[in-house]
This record gives sequence, structure tokens and C-alpha cells, in this order.
Amino acid sequence: MALRAVYLLRSAHPRFGGRSYVGFTVDPERRLRQHNAGRKKGGAWRTSGRGPWEMELYVYGFPSDVAALRFEWAWQHPAASRRLPDVTPRRPRERPIAFALRLLPRLLRAPPWSRLPLRLRWLRPPPPPPLSPAPPSHVVVESGRVPARRPRPRKRPRPAAAAPPPEEPTAPGLPCDLCKEPCEDKASPPLRCPQPGCLLSAHTLCLARFFLRPEPHELLPMDGACPRCHTHLLWGDLIRHHLNDPTPSAEEEAEPDEHS
Repeated sequence: MALRAVYLLRSAHPRFGGRSYVGFTVDPERRLRQHNAGRKKGGAWRTSGRGPWEMELYVYGFPSDVAALRFEWAWQHPAASRRLPDVTPRRPRERPIAFALRLLPRLLRAPPWSRLPLRLRWLRPPPPPPLSPAPPSHVVVESGRVPARRPRPRKRPRPAAAAPPPEEPTAPGLPCDLCKEPCEDKASPPLRCPQPGCLLSAHTLCLARFFLRPEPHELLPMDGACPRCHTHLLWGDLIRHHLNDPTPSAEEEAEPDEHS
């Protein structure tokens, strides 16, 4: 899964102390280097000559570039965004970085982002400043930089193997714990609880409906209790576990991106 991050920069220059910048990237480490290198090296014109810049945090977990770019735009233009109708404008003597941090939890609580399995990663030295109001309970708050992953070794081509024999029909798999229908389908394998020892097996749609019982008008669940072991599960973590997709590191993506 591609890393799509909306980040917040803070200027460490004595003259521009408190200056901030919001942007979008698929590689936070590389993007910070570009901002500090200046506009000619890929940085934005608003940050050129006002550094050095430090990355305060980034929000990630967006399902698409469009969702992330809309979050970025609303954070950059709170007065024009329909998602923040009751936001108080920047107060006198309020620094831009403080204003950006005041907007962040309100954005995380605004639809449609309030229904997404987002994560917030602080990069500043701990402890991070408290956000008011607090982010939604399903938003995972992390801290520290993600270590870069080593490049995967290239696989050597294997010699062509003989065609495998035709598969024999297999017996139906385990039934879904909710609808009791078979759910061992190669095209759509069942959801499994990540809790060790739990034997949950459920269709994605069945478990989504089970989680949405308190909110029948919604389409996307945020969290719920496992029907078998009753462990509290975040829907986003459940899907990542289902896809065997660990949280991507900042160095995993190498696409030319960025939104200046």
C-alpha cells in the first residue's frame, strides 16, 4: 500500500520562528530534504529561503491521493473549506504553527476523514504538545521516525517448471462465524482476527455489518469487538492484517510527487 502523507513543517530559523507549511508527499524524508535544499532542488517557493525546516508530524492512511489532497487543501485553507464551518480564525499573536495544530484535530473529526483509518505520526522530540480536542479514538497516534527499509534483493529467474496437474475439487472451507455460509474462497479469503489464538473466520461484508450495528446509517466501520474473542479491533488494522500489508516506511515509495 502506498504511503500518502499530509505533513506539517515548522521553521527553525530565528527570523521565521513559528512559520509553518502544510504539504502532501509519498516520502516524508525525501520531501523534507527538498524543502531544505530550496526551490531549485524541488522545494516549494513558500519554504525557499525560510529554513531550516523541521517536520513536526504527518497524517497518513488515506485510501487515495484525492482523499489526502483534499485533507491538505482544507488544512491550508480553513476559511474556505466547507469541512470547518465553525473554526475560529487565527487569533492575534497566534503563531502559524500553533494555528495549524489547533486545526488538525478538527480536521480529523470532520467528515469524510473522520471515518477513515488514519494515523498521526509525531516527528518532533517527545513529548508532543496536547491537541484539543483530542483526535478521534480510532486514530492511531505514533511517534518517532520510521527506519528506512533495506532494498529487497532481486530475485533470480527460475527455470520454467512443468505445468501443474489440474486441481482436484476441495471440500468447502470453514463457515463464516456470522452467516454460517462457507467463506474459504481463493478470490475473496475470509477476514481473520489478528489476536493470537482467535479462530474468527468471517466474510468482509458480514463483519462490516456486525461492526456497524450501532451505526446502521454508515457505510464504513471504524472499529468493533471481535465476535469470537471480543477483542477491540480497528477496522483499518484488520484490513491491513488481512492484506498482510505492514505499515509502509517513508523510504518505501520512490514516486516523483509532490504538491508544492
